[in-house]
Amino acid sequence: MTSTDDPKKTAVESPVPTAPPVSEVENQAPATGYGVPGILRRGRRDDLLKRGSLALRGLGLLFSLLAFIIMASNRHGNWRDFDKYEEYRYVLAIAILSTLYAGVQVLRQVHELSTGKQLFSQRNLALVDFFGDQVVAYLLISAASSAVPLTNSMREGGDNIFTDASAAAISMEFLAFLVFAFSALISGYKLSNQSYI
Repeated sequence: MTSTDDPKKTAVESPVPTAPPVSEVENQAPATGYGVPGILRRGRRDDLLKRGSLALRGLGLLFSLLAFIIMASNRHGNWRDFDKYEEYRYVLAIAILSTLYAGVQVLRQVHELSTGKQLFSQRNLALVDFFGDQVVAYLLISAASSAVPLTNSMREGGDNIFTDASAAAISMEFLAFLVFAFSALISGYKLSNQSYI
């Protein structure tokens, strides 16, 4: 019998896997984002995003509503009525739109947080949130910036209750713009990560 006929010698000797040294096993960094800790972290982050988005939209509702109320009540007779100026009518119209948008969003988010059920699909909600926040933010800054020059020129002649109320409504719209701009950032984050909170 030849040496090639020996089954012990014809078997290919495979290297035996060896375990890494003990010091390397103990010093390995834990995998981030995996397992129970990763799931818990993601759950906390998602919950924080939901509550943060609701808080921002609540602030947007407050500022928009204040801008609407201040501008709508800015009637002091003669030339000191807001409806005599196109810029102030635009401020009022955008304040009404942003109040309605923010109100609907706040109601929807409160419903989702209280019941745990969503009214529409995650993808559609993420798209509506993202584009809605951006459009409302753009309209708010547009309305505020269109009324600033008129208010500044009126204030050169002297400050009065009409110009002060106009400036207050413009300030509320600017604050609402900032809130919806931050809300658009959160909506964009949720849409890009497709976490659909």
